[in-house]
Amino acid sequence: MVYHIPALLKESIDGLNIRPDGIYVDVTFGGGGHSMEILKHLGKGRLIVFDQDEDARLNIPDDNRLLFLDQNFRFLKNNLLFNGISSIDGLIADLGVSFHQFDEPDRGFTFRQNAPLDMRMNKSGNVTAANLIRTLDESDLADIFYLFGELTNSRRIAKEIVAARNIKPLTTVNDMINAIGKLAPYRQEHKFYAKVFQALRIAVNHEIEYLKEMLEQAIDILSPGGRLVVITYHSLEDRVVKNFMKTGNFDGVENKDFYGNVETPFKIINRKGTIPGDEEIANNNRARSARLRIAEKV
Repeated sequence: MVYHIPALLKESIDGLNIRPDGIYVDVTFGGGGHSMEILKHLGKGRLIVFDQDEDARLNIPDDNRLLFLDQNFRFLKNNLLFNGISSIDGLIADLGVSFHQFDEPDRGFTFRQNAPLDMRMNKSGNVTAANLIRTLDESDLADIFYLFGELTNSRRIAKEIVAARNIKPLTTVNDMINAIGKLAPYRQEHKFYAKVFQALRIAVNHEIEYLKEMLEQAIDILSPGGRLVVITYHSLEDRVVKNFMKTGNFDGVENKDFYGNVETPFKIINRKGTIPGDEEIANNNRARSARLRIAEKV
């Protein structure tokens, strides 16, 4: 099984504008696809990679220029400082779930096969999707599906889950589908379930919260001229990245100086973002929703 096929690989590596003697960070090491390409462009430079999924360790190359840190990227700055690094020349983040995580039995990331409702990126974490479904009240569940799945019928979904869990615990993917199946629109079932499972995964792993923490730290550690390269896969995270690159905040509010000039820590390299071409999508269907955003620290 292929661990992961990275989306927009050439475009993202080009976007880093790699210097052979530079210091670069891959905060989502995964299968190592982006990191391997970075190493090809490095001379005496260094590459620091982060991944909280213990399975990613199997992909670490034998290269003394690479340092692997088994940490969530929310601890980016402290881990770099601990290893004597106060500034870097580029950072890449591929925010998608890997093929391996989708396809590995018992991870529960996909509705396409029955498995425990887990969804933890870090398998040592305490909270699973089943925990959330069992313990959260109806209002909190509705908020998750509305905020993280952008589902307009979030309250009905939450109501059906609570009704079903009062009969028996919902511990598997099939339990979840059976509980909410009647709400799935005809011929749009896959899209509906994808949004439901996306919302639960984001909540379990605090994905939006931790993404914001990482981006704020990136401003502090990127050297002037350093590149921030981020690949997003859904509108929520893309909005966060787009606003942050454009304005330096997550609301997209432009702060202007006395003369009316927008004050921002970045120069946008590809203003509309880059999406995969037809050929890449044909060879990697999961790249269909990918969007690459590149900015340079000013």
